[in-house]
Amino acid sequence: MDRSAETTTQRSDAGQVSIEAKVSDLVRLGIIGLFAYWTMVLIAPFALIVIWSAILAVALFPMFEALTRLIGNRPRIAATVIVVGCLVLIIAPLALVAVNFADAAQALIGKLWSGTVTLPSAPAALREWPIVGERIHDTWNQIAGDLASTIVKFQAPIREVMGVIVAKLASIGGGLLSFVVSIMLSGLLLTRAVRLAATIQALASRIGGDRGVGFARLAGTTVRNVSRGVIGVALLQTLLCGLCFAVFGMPARGALTFVVFMLCVMQLGPGLVLLPAIIWAWFSWSPVTAFVFTCIAVPITLVDNILKPILMSRGLSTPMPVILIGVIGGTLSYGLLGLFLGPIVLSVFYELLRAWAWPSDAPDGSNAA
Repeated sequence: MDRSAETTTQRSDAGQVSIEAKVSDLVRLGIIGLFAYWTMVLIAPFALIVIWSAILAVALFPMFEALTRLIGNRPRIAATVIVVGCLVLIIAPLALVAVNFADAAQALIGKLWSGTVTLPSAPAALREWPIVGERIHDTWNQIAGDLASTIVKFQAPIREVMGVIVAKLASIGGGLLSFVVSIMLSGLLLTRAVRLAATIQALASRIGGDRGVGFARLAGTTVRNVSRGVIGVALLQTLLCGLCFAVFGMPARGALTFVVFMLCVMQLGPGLVLLPAIIWAWFSWSPVTAFVFTCIAVPITLVDNILKPILMSRGLSTPMPVILIGVIGGTLSYGLLGLFLGPIVLSVFYELLRAWAWPSDAPDGSNAA
């Protein structure tokens, strides 16, 4: 009888200890979650800058490492050179575009005030369009005949459109400023790259073991390949287009070059600018000049189809379609930041799915890219 009572008491004590342990674990998790939430709230205003700086540091690390060895193991000088080079690479084209845009806007405003802005008459072929042809033809000629009064008549909607444009330009300016700060912060991260890499690998190993380390390396390789295959090819095509526009004296070449860069980053390619430019060249220039321009512009349009698959698939076990879907989907969903986050998320998810479906083929810390 005493033994059964003692056994019951021990079980009761064990159950009580188990309940207390679970409550203690829940309290600890709640405290950790609370501090994690507060931390996220505090760093939320700087999250975009931190993410961009981390992406830039990962993408620029091979260049930083090579430059550090070249100048005699001086990481701070190497990081400073890379940051200054990136700032010049970004600010110089934008300054050129801004100057060209300001000159064009000033000339247009001057013509509007002097009343010398004229529009060509509507083509006669417009009348033959069904239903709306006659109306479009008459409206076009009416606007072309008295542009000043048309502007006065529609000044309210023009004002609204200009307000939207100014707001978008202000947003772009704020984004550019945060990007400049991210570049500076990436230089600081580069000088501590070895320590940060060791910390990330330790955290990844703590979370997922060898596979966690493999996924961390996979993310780094994906960022580098996307930066080479997307940003690198976009810069190359933009440079070639800019030189082509400058050599042939294309009007508004600064704005066109900037549009080419944005289209290349968005994975739409320079064809949306070069194809209308080729058509305009055949109507505006001599046949020989237009033919030479076409022979140069067409290969520039096709450069990304050759270089991008080579650069983006180097060192990755993830299939190329997965990377491209991540790049396009990320850009459409989250803008320029999604250009990098999209392929990283899809690559890691693909490897997780493969690790679950085919455990023997899953990446680990030794064979990860």
